[in-house]
Amino acid sequence: MAETHVLFVEDDDVIREATQLALERDGFVVTAMPDGLAGLEAFRADRPDIALLDVMVPGLDGVSLCRRIRDESTVPVIMLSARADSIDVVLGLEAGADDYVTKPFDGAVLVARIRAVLRRFGHASGPGRAGAASAEPADAAEAVLRFGDLEVDTEGMEVRKGGENVALTPTEMRLLLEFSHAPGTVLSRDRLLERVWDYGWGGDTRVVDVHVQRLRGKIGQDRIETVRGFGYKLRG
Repeated sequence: MAETHVLFVEDDDVIREATQLALERDGFVVTAMPDGLAGLEAFRADRPDIALLDVMVPGLDGVSLCRRIRDESTVPVIMLSARADSIDVVLGLEAGADDYVTKPFDGAVLVARIRAVLRRFGHASGPGRAGAASAEPADAAEAVLRFGDLEVDTEGMEVRKGGENVALTPTEMRLLLEFSHAPGTVLSRDRLLERVWDYGWGGDTRVVDVHVQRLRGKIGQDRIETVRGFGYKLRG
């Protein structure tokens, strides 16, 4: 069984080396790079299973690197930020990151977050390539769900709007599946964090809000309604 390959971009030598050792002890194969340009080259050469990107790295900052990666791949990306309340967190998520971890971080917490992201992307225990999100079982007659001009193929993992294919990342697809299986039902941010991000311990609801914004931009701004004080719901 193949090992999980992690691309880690961090300019602080101590953090980079210590984190690489910690991840390798947990069975990951790690390519560690000190700047964004080297990280982009390594990504293109190695095609890792997941990328860990520090926001503030020289050459090509982490947010810009995330955008470049997202232009080429749906591989999961976790941003590393020094401040939980930093605008960098939102910028990273808007650039296409799937999650973020605040520095300084505990090695066990980082590994747990990596494994949670990999599970969402179809990795049973880590190995393999990022694939489409898994859907809840559906009868053949219900495999394609329709909401106005929006079609969600829950078996083929495809989305069409007005007959045109819509490209979603695996996290966006999982989010849309949650809404599609309960149209008209208000889903709280906490429920979405648990079901989509595998957060059994809570998390930052900005992750949900930014991904909903990104999803709206692809399937229609009015398709997902905000219910103030409660969460979001998909218009049927």
